[in-house]
Amino acid sequence: MLGEVFCGIITFVSTIVLFVDGENFVHKVKEVLKREKIGKNKLNPSRINLNKMFKGALSGFKISEMIYYAARLHEYKETVEKSKELIKFQRNLKTNLEKQGFKFTIAGNVRAQKVRDGENEKVIFREKGVDVKIAVDLVAGACDGKLKTAIICSSDSDLQPAVSELKARGVEIIYLGFEVNPNKGLVYTSDRNILIRNTEVLGAI
Repeated sequence: MLGEVFCGIITFVSTIVLFVDGENFVHKVKEVLKREKIGKNKLNPSRINLNKMFKGALSGFKISEMIYYAARLHEYKETVEKSKELIKFQRNLKTNLEKQGFKFTIAGNVRAQKVRDGENEKVIFREKGVDVKIAVDLVAGACDGKLKTAIICSSDSDLQPAVSELKARGVEIIYLGFEVNPNKGLVYTSDRNILIRNTEVLGAI
């Protein structure tokens, strides 16, 4: 690998780094499948070929390091079956992406929360901490002077303060989004925008 983890902070020895917000990414992929009217049982996102998906969009870049961020999963007694399903999905995804050369980084946690749905109560899962980890790694790389270009695959508006800080330090920011509902804030604040087409998503699964 071209980077190492030291006290939870990634120290870059590279210039062009791809940062993938995992939870956000999976949500977008599922959104594309829904938009294209493809049943969730027909394709398995955990087997996705990210290198194939990004090949066209990032063909002009010599990427030194690729990092995929995901939240730590836990098994909850209220939703044992669903928890096990998510943990299995993440385990398979991790194995798949590491074979493709990605650094799979666990940050934050996925928490189960009870919410009201009309007269009923249901459990939903919310991820916390991944965006903070990405922001910390972005700023740390910029402060070290080793991060020259950051390709950010995320539509999380919470990353905008980090983007502004990087731009102030002379780091080039490239927003890698999806043609399905791209984040307008990141589109406007980034130096360059690249949108992945639905056909590229489908061809990679």
